[in-house]
Amino acid sequence: MIDNLKKLEDLRGPASLEKNDADFFVRVKAVKAWQQLRLERTYPDLAADARYAPATAFFMDELYGIRDSALRDRDLIRMYPTIQRVLPQFAYEAVSKALELDVISEEFDQMLAKKLGGAVINEKNYAEAFCEAGPKKDRLHQVDLMRAVGAELDVVVKKPLIYSTLRMLRTPARLAGLSNMQQFLEAGFTAFRHMNGAEYFLHTIAERETLLIERLYSRHPDPFERLRKNHR
Repeated sequence: MIDNLKKLEDLRGPASLEKNDADFFVRVKAVKAWQQLRLERTYPDLAADARYAPATAFFMDELYGIRDSALRDRDLIRMYPTIQRVLPQFAYEAVSKALELDVISEEFDQMLAKKLGGAVINEKNYAEAFCEAGPKKDRLHQVDLMRAVGAELDVVVKKPLIYSTLRMLRTPARLAGLSNMQQFLEAGFTAFRHMNGAEYFLHTIAERETLLIERLYSRHPDPFERLRKNHR
């Protein structure tokens, strides 16, 4: 876990802001904003379903949204000794894999920003940058990891111990000024618990994202068309 947290800090923490042109991070934010809108267009059915709405919102806002996560990452680093000591092993491993996915996603977002430069993002130049930013196998691995992380969380949230453990973290998090980090953890676990089974949710995301990746790398003339048509 700590290795992935340090990678995230290198990617988007204070040191990275000092080392790089601030305009670059504006472009990264633009990439994230465009992707968030694309996800909203791809999964309106999940967002409208009471069973899956909280998990969809968590993915859109916390994991793939435009919110600055650097502060959350620093909070997690500061709380790492407590998390390591208090969280059960199964929950610790699930959070570790989620952070691994976060690293991969952030690296890809930054590569997209480099490929796109200062251009206004649209479907055409996004599709071109997507294929130039890395091989198809990396993007398929990202989808596989997302599904694996989700499946682990789905198992974790069924264990009653996890909620008493998260409540135990509330006081040390508040005293350390890390309430945002605590809320992030609780929101993720609560959203998955609310689904009462995440298989359909995870299958739907994996299926549609894989379809999009295949269409992008096959240079389909309109890779987003089927997603727009079938999932409004």
